[in-house]
Parts: sequence; structure tokens; C-alpha cells
Amino acid sequence: MDVPLFLIFAAIAVACGVNVVVQRHPITSAISLIGVMGSLAALYLLLGGEFIAAVQVVVYAGAIMVLFVFVIMLLNAGAEGRSGRSWPVRLLGIPFLVLLLGLLSFVVQAYAPKTDRVVFGAFTSGGPRDIGKLLFTEYLLPFELTSVLILIAIAGAVVLARKEID
Repeated sequence: MDVPLFLIFAAIAVACGVNVVVQRHPITSAISLIGVMGSLAALYLLLGGEFIAAVQVVVYAGAIMVLFVFVIMLLNAGAEGRSGRSWPVRLLGIPFLVLLLGLLSFVVQAYAPKTDRVVFGAFTSGGPRDIGKLLFTEYLLPFELTSVLILIAIAGAVVLARKEID
């Protein structure tokens, strides 16, 4: 039952990811990104990482996406306008995309190291104690730098929104 569920949630993640890029309105893209985060949490559950799945939902699908939606609404971003595409781009875009994907899959299969198969449910680490110990010892500096970077991004969004109001 694990493989069909994996394929279903992987397809949902890919479809929502494509929808993030294709949508013109930023709020719709952000909601599609929440779909990606939710399906990734389900994939983590299938692999046996219950804590990582809960953090994925609470932190990414919850807090970060609320922050994204808040900033998008603060900036009052409207729908993206259409750009005029030339006929060679329309004619050659899909064949070149298929060629690129085929080339990438060939390179990955030819040069990627051979590894053991993933066994569903065999993931034993990744509990709260392991992650907390690593987060506040080895990865404390990147953790704090990320929080400062998010704070700077919020301040930048407020400054941009204030200039638009004035």
C-alpha cells in the first residue's frame, strides 16, 4: 500500500508545484505551494518521519505560508500581465523542453551513484531530541541567520508597501 500512496502524493506535489509556476495571481500560487507542503508532509509520514511531517505542516504549510500570504497582501500584488511571445518560442518550446528532460534523465541515470532502495518505515532517526540537539549545537548559526534574513525580508516588504501608499 506504500507505493501507491507514494505515487499519489508525489503526483499531487508535482501538480501543485507546476501550478505554483503557471498561476498568474500570487495568492493562488501561494495556496498551491501549501498543497506542495502538505503532500511533502504525507511523503515524510510514509517514510516514517512523523516529527518531520508535523514540523513540515506546522512550520512551512502554516507559519511560513501565512507570512507569504501576508507579504503578498501587504504589497498588494495583482495578477501578472501577459507578455507577447514570439512564434519560434511557441513552436520550439515544448520539443526543447522534452529534449532537456530526456537529456537530464540520461545524465542522472548514467552518472548518479547506485544506492540501496528506500524501505518505507525504516527511518529511525529524526525525532525531536535528535533534531533539537543538532539545531541548537551544530546548526545554530544557520538557524539564527535564517531568522534574521526573514526579519529583513519583512522589513523590506513594509518599506516597499509604505512607499506605495505615500
